[in-house]
Amino acid sequence: MGQQKGNQDRLFYSFNLEDHIPANHLLRAIDRCLDLKGLRPHLEDHYSTTGRPSVDPELMIRMLIIGYCYGIRSERRLCEEVHFNLAYRWFCRLGLEDALPNHSTFSKNRHGRFRESSTFRWLFDEVVRACMAAGLVKG
Repeated sequence: MGQQKGNQDRLFYSFNLEDHIPANHLLRAIDRCLDLKGLRPHLEDHYSTTGRPSVDPELMIRMLIIGYCYGIRSERRLCEEVHFNLAYRWFCRLGLEDALPNHSTFSKNRHGRFRESSTFRWLFDEVVRACMAAGLVKG
């Protein structure tokens, strides 16, 4: 009978998230179509030039997409799931050791900055424009 050794004492790992996400994974399909290059210019006026560095707005939008796609309604649980799930980390452009925003910071941005800036409307309009350009819907 085999017995697992239980050693996790390696100092260095050679690990690439890209190699561990299946080609047919839902988040790969979304990632191929998702274009957030206009997000930062859209939000620029809602960020201060002083104070602590802010959380990347693209990371927050990607996390929200994960929450919507997988029915994760709690910000606290969403942060936990992204922390543990390799596919979620890959989609959010996070490495294995990258930190996630605190759930309360995440919540404050979602309910404050993103609503005040109409970011969700902007994102919806961008998705509709992309679908129209691809011939999936008509105006």
